[in-house]
Amino acid sequence: MKAAVFREINKPMEVEEVTVDKPSGREVLVRTAAAGVCHSDMHFFNGTYPGQLPIVLGHESAGVVEQVGEDVTYVKPGDHVITCLSVFCGHCEYCLTGHMSLCQEPEVRRSAEDEPRLRKEAESLSQFANLGSFAEMMLVHEHSVVKVREDMPLDRAALIGCGVTTGVGAVIHTAAVEPGATVAVIGCGGVGLSCINGAALAGASRVIAVDMVASKLELARKFGATDVVDASSGDAVEQVREITSGGVHYSFEAIGLKVTAEQAFRMLRRGGTATVIGMIPPGDMVQLHGPDFLQEKTIQGSMMGSNRFRVDMPRFVDFYLQGKLHLDDMVSSRIKLENVTDALLALDSGEVARSVIVFDQ
Repeated sequence: MKAAVFREINKPMEVEEVTVDKPSGREVLVRTAAAGVCHSDMHFFNGTYPGQLPIVLGHESAGVVEQVGEDVTYVKPGDHVITCLSVFCGHCEYCLTGHMSLCQEPEVRRSAEDEPRLRKEAESLSQFANLGSFAEMMLVHEHSVVKVREDMPLDRAALIGCGVTTGVGAVIHTAAVEPGATVAVIGCGGVGLSCINGAALAGASRVIAVDMVASKLELARKFGATDVVDASSGDAVEQVREITSGGVHYSFEAIGLKVTAEQAFRMLRRGGTATVIGMIPPGDMVQLHGPDFLQEKTIQGSMMGSNRFRVDMPRFVDFYLQGKLHLDDMVSSRIKLENVTDALLALDSGEVARSVIVFDQ
């Protein structure tokens, strides 16, 4: 099969012919239909986060089951599935207490003694997030896929595999935004737009989108933003506090920067909660004003929207087909696999919500 192989930081990925093993045990072989190009991939491409090279990046994807291992009971060939990087074991403390997105059990991966899932001749290739969806096929554990209805377009279903679940989940699960609350979202990329959409679904009374790109702020209105703040035209915190007469109940940081995490905390009203979703670079320290804690303000992180993806994702599919999730507007472009490096680099411009690799182009 063809796969875009990442071999060196900040060097273009070449599409190579690689070998994918047959599924065994609880593994599932999925033919990739579509894969979103996400900022999380960029963090590894540019070296902000370390990775085990060579590797096939990509983790936001959907496809059709081709083959299954002998112990698989959940899916069968022909099923349409969305993948999720929150692969879960089902029996550790995190899974049993409803925090499947925090599961780190090694049994969902092949061990070093096993044949690699991916290889090029004698060279083993890693899979990003145990998926590696910048490839025509994915060999994954059955606990990393969820079945979805076949009338769901797979190029939009792919977005649910990461950005949508991360953003909407942060609102409804991690922060538990209640109807009537005020919300600010910093960053209007794929995850931020999903936060905005989730806040609208949750019944927030004011949803304030914060960004420095006018076109993305305009797009945010389609996703449910009631107000927009251009952070390039002045102090974003003061603008949000002015709109809400003192600050929001909930803020969400969807970029992954120290400064925006600090802004998310500062734009809270008393008793408010800031949720950091973005991947802040390792080593960066977030500084907070101590007296703010006497006002019962909270800052917290969110991993993949604290998801229960086999429950959440089919519901998100229903929301899309009912016109409640605005996935069509999130797709900036549909590209071929060989254009994936350009799509990653375009993320740094701030102009792109999501590029989607479509494999049958």
